[in-house]
Amino acid sequence: MTYLTVSIEPLPPVVVGDAVTLKCNFKTDGKMREIVWYRVTDGGTIKQKIFTFDAMFSTNFSHMENYRKREDLVYQSTVRLPEVRISDNGPYECHVGIYDRATREKVVLASGNIFLNVMAPPTSISVIAADTPAPFSRYQAQNFTLVCVVSGGKPAPLVYFKRDGEPIEATPLPEPPAAAGSWAPRNLLHRDLDDTKVPKSLAAADGDAGGGRPPNTAEPPRGLAAERGPATEAIPETVVSREFPRWVHVAEPIYYFRHTHAPVSDGTVEARATLTWTLNPQIDNEALFSCEVKHPALSMPMQSEVTLVAPKGPKITMTPTRARVGDTVRILVQGFQNEVFPEPLFTWTRVGSRLLDGSAEHAGKELVLERVPAELNGSMYRCTAQNPLGSTDTHTRLIVFENPNIPRGTEDSNGSVTGHRSFRLVLALTLTVILELT
Repeated sequence: MTYLTVSIEPLPPVVVGDAVTLKCNFKTDGKMREIVWYRVTDGGTIKQKIFTFDAMFSTNFSHMENYRKREDLVYQSTVRLPEVRISDNGPYECHVGIYDRATREKVVLASGNIFLNVMAPPTSISVIAADTPAPFSRYQAQNFTLVCVVSGGKPAPLVYFKRDGEPIEATPLPEPPAAAGSWAPRNLLHRDLDDTKVPKSLAAADGDAGGGRPPNTAEPPRGLAAERGPATEAIPETVVSREFPRWVHVAEPIYYFRHTHAPVSDGTVEARATLTWTLNPQIDNEALFSCEVKHPALSMPMQSEVTLVAPKGPKITMTPTRARVGDTVRILVQGFQNEVFPEPLFTWTRVGSRLLDGSAEHAGKELVLERVPAELNGSMYRCTAQNPLGSTDTHTRLIVFENPNIPRGTEDSNGSVTGHRSFRLVLALTLTVILELT
């Protein structure tokens, strides 16, 4: 009776770009009929033929090696993949058919299979801050989250965080929190419990008899600055917030770590790791955080770094540099004296009054004043740039020059020219009177 045994040599995981040889060994005492290699896809429902050798129509044995061992023939069929790709990942089968020794009309079949595991190193890594841009809070502690995004890898990488070069011991957080306050590491104190930021001028005013306040008027809460009149508001050059009240602790923070990964259509995995803790601007400002990745396809860890930095010294430009009545003026924050992370939140206000469009403030890096009137000459604008690490105020003054193309008094408070029609009417009447006199 004819016998046939088939086996495929096992392979360790391979890396994208490697050359791979699949080897199918089979032993038989019969005469070979055919060899067929298949790549199996869609969970085994589809088999794609990648190589065929038919002994009836071919005399080419270059792909095989045979050895005489007693009366048995030992064969080896190989398939070479010169540069494997992620799409080559999956099972492969080697099917062998030989003629039965008793009758040429009967074919004995056997097969072997192997799973080719193709790995891919991560192609990109980045660290971002969640929920930004966000304001700076001097009176209340707030949670802060760093997100490390790793893309292009297979299998999912091992992701971890370091602070100032030292690994961070974090508490695993398997499920996302329902609300930040429900799982905060510390109880956050109400800002009314802090009185370190009451302006001295207000504290002195509270001590004055009567204080000029009408009866039954509620006083502002402790720790909150009351609204001041524009005439008394000081105009500092630049103010960087560096002082913090008593809720700030110097103890080491408690870190919370969460790791998730999701498959991508190209066969790779996107991994996301989050690190959350209660931010302490006093000790976290200028702290270096790094996200590092270990992967079996990498010879050394891959990393991305960010330094938490409060904004300082915004660089403001104004165009046109010489604004005239009726021009559209753009005031833009072009950068800072330092590298700022996370991205700041920008707020524009006009000192002592509302903005040209009537709003109290404007959010964004750029403030646009359309068709500026002469009344805005000398107006002061404040840009507040803030992130969870700190806040800074910078002021700029708008100088509006006369426009020779617009006569005086012809623009309204919104900068629109309204006097042209009446000016032309007066001119026409004057010409009519002159013509009648002549």
